[in-house]
Amino acid sequence: MARPKFRNPFPTVDIIIEVMDGRKRRGVVLIERKNPPPGWALPGGFVDYGETLEAAAVREAREETSLDVVLGGQLGAYSDPARDPRFHTISTVFLARATGDPAGADDAMSAIVVDPRDRSLSLAFDHRKILDDYLAFRKGPIPCPNMMTATRRKTMTPISPSSRASSARSKRT
Repeated sequence: MARPKFRNPFPTVDIIIEVMDGRKRRGVVLIERKNPPPGWALPGGFVDYGETLEAAAVREAREETSLDVVLGGQLGAYSDPARDPRFHTISTVFLARATGDPAGADDAMSAIVVDPRDRSLSLAFDHRKILDDYLAFRKGPIPCPNMMTATRRKTMTPISPSSRASSARSKRT
């Protein structure tokens, strides 16, 4: 019997690197992609087998920007099947801080520090949406869109094992 073939999304990370000048935020790092799809993007890439998301974020930041980052947490996960034109990816987006000047390396032709509100650059993937979410987050916590539906419900009735059994009996009659 043939084993079923599974098609799963690829796990990736993206990193919003805030470049600091003392206590002042200079901006965030964007890289110019060397490989298709072209354009500017947040640093990031694929999670290697056996690697944690956090380790992948630190590695990708170093490989593409030459910066050593300190992770500050996660902004969120982005899973729209159309977010990457090559294939379905799920990206965990990290917030990080670094000092110094980025330099493009590995699969980044160059790296720059920009104001995240700047809309003059063409961004690859869904990185404009990610930066918009980041800007909203900087103003105050934002709830996950999927959680909004759950919080709008007036009541949530827990289901106990005994109520499941009585529900199953009533369906049989």
